[in-house]
Amino acid sequence: MSIKQQIRNDRLPRHIAIIMDGNGRWAKRQGMHRFFGHQRGVEAVHEITEACAELGIEYLTLYAFSIENWNRPQEEVDALMSLLIDTVEKETPTLHKNNVRLLTIGDTSRLPQTAREKFLNCMEYTAGNTGLKLVLALSYSSRWEITEAMRRMAVKVRQGEILPEDITEQTVDSLLTTAGIPDPDLLIRTSGELRISNFLLWQLAYSELYFTGLCWPEFNKEALYEAIVDYQKRERRFGKTSEQINS
Repeated sequence: MSIKQQIRNDRLPRHIAIIMDGNGRWAKRQGMHRFFGHQRGVEAVHEITEACAELGIEYLTLYAFSIENWNRPQEEVDALMSLLIDTVEKETPTLHKNNVRLLTIGDTSRLPQTAREKFLNCMEYTAGNTGLKLVLALSYSSRWEITEAMRRMAVKVRQGEILPEDITEQTVDSLLTTAGIPDPDLLIRTSGELRISNFLLWQLAYSELYFTGLCWPEFNKEALYEAIVDYQKRERRFGKTSEQINS
């Protein structure tokens, strides 16, 4: 039985989030420039998006560029922005053909104008698609997101739109950039690093975490299937006991 055949369709994660790490390290091991790793990483994005769509996953969120990544050498930042622009323009027809809808989260106002326009065009073009929702985290960090949500909440309190004692978890959810998107069931991080790097801190409260030593350019459909099979072996209790869940 292949690893894909071991996947139970009745226990698929609704939402998978991935920290795509290790592009540069993978390229250096090949004796290549770091940017070569980012180019190969785009191929992995294409393959994993295709696999999730085929399986019937509802949401796939990819950590594409963090706010902290703006601090990298300008040459690398410029190359990454150029790659993002070229990729989204090239992939838009394929996403639409495969019924995939593109969404973004993060401080996209910091992206170059050309990049913002390309992403906006793709999101508008795919807005009516009903299959996989592909969410790209661009210029994103969770502390930035939570800080912005608190600022917006403070304004609502000051203007009398909401009382402090009426603030709930649902109120916070509604002010995050992920409003309307279910929390991830499964978080995957590649490259062997064992941290979540300021990614979806609020949303990952009860997500299952899966770490692999594979760098992102090496992460393929088989690796995704292995992560899903591992996820399906776990018991998700959400603070309850096993006896409560099983009953």
